[in-house]
Amino acid sequence: MASSRTLGTFRLPPLPTIREIIKLFRLQAVKQLSQNFLLDLRLTGGLSVFPRRLPRVPGGVGSRGFRADPAGGRRGSGTKVCGGHKIVRKAGNLTNAYVYEVGPGPGGITRSILNAGVAELLVVEKDSRFIPGLQMLSDAAPGKLRIVHGDVLTFKVERAFPESLKRQWEDDPPNVHIIGNLPFSVSTPLIIKWLENVSQRNGPFAYGRTRMMLTFQKEVAERLTATTGSKQRSRLSIMAQYLCDVQHILTIPGQAFVPKPEVDSGVVHFTPLTRPRIEQPFKLVEKVVQNAFQFRRKYCHRGLGMLFPEARRLESTGKLLELADVDPTLRPTQLTVSHFKSLCDVYRKMCDEDPHLFAYNFREELRQKSKKEDDKQSCRL
Repeated sequence: MASSRTLGTFRLPPLPTIREIIKLFRLQAVKQLSQNFLLDLRLTGGLSVFPRRLPRVPGGVGSRGFRADPAGGRRGSGTKVCGGHKIVRKAGNLTNAYVYEVGPGPGGITRSILNAGVAELLVVEKDSRFIPGLQMLSDAAPGKLRIVHGDVLTFKVERAFPESLKRQWEDDPPNVHIIGNLPFSVSTPLIIKWLENVSQRNGPFAYGRTRMMLTFQKEVAERLTATTGSKQRSRLSIMAQYLCDVQHILTIPGQAFVPKPEVDSGVVHFTPLTRPRIEQPFKLVEKVVQNAFQFRRKYCHRGLGMLFPEARRLESTGKLLELADVDPTLRPTQLTVSHFKSLCDVYRKMCDEDPHLFAYNFREELRQKSKKEDDKQSCRL
């Protein structure tokens, strides 16, 4: 009981602010990596009070020119030290939780997670420039912060936390959370990878229905949460919503970041469903959904037809839509998750009847056709 109380009341000692960390270590956001630092104190909660004299860093900036501010910001800012990070608060109760933060950067969200009373925080950062600043946080929170210099796309998080945290899929979510301000360049491939992990119940979801709180470009956040018939409805909408309860929690204006991106950001919360709305293999669902949205402004039969070889495209597409009871004149954005469930179930049966069908790729057929035409032209010459 005593240790539980200690975990719940932990607060970081005085530290340099994130802005000062950036100056200390001469950090600059790299445009090619889609990096932006979240510095808005209304979102970071004014958590960082710092001493009058900052540590000297080899090759970095010394303590001259910096003055302590008991509010953790500039004098007169009116920022309160209490008030946790808005993004972290929206993640729910993190007391004694195990948290996996992706892309911590200079550590703005990291500080708020630590101050939320977590049992352990694991951060994975690819950019080595951020490691010294994160190490400063680790030194200030002994035994609480674990730093991995690596790539979130390949890191095996299923081995990172105690086995005792694992829960049955049908049970309440485990006390494991994923939080991250994702670089825009990797956000879509990463969420697709994690959604596939949800479907297979591995990776971060080997512990059970692990919850995620992730920041995306606002447009991507809107696609993930788009309802049937809306203009943002897309492949991402279906892939996320057939596996998870997805909520657009918060919009962050571009001016909250340094450098200011051209677009706003959206924070999205994911809770995996106990039972997916489409009970077919992830790759099969992905293929049907991708093809359906291939021609998003046309009738759905146009894109769905690309699931079948040209020689029997018309007949097979008609059969698919008839058996799935889907109106061929609906636009892809008008298709519900239930529509896609029926389409995937029927397509699965058609693949079972024709073992070569699932491997069919209409682009490959077009390439082969184009190659034959080129060969004919060469022969004529």
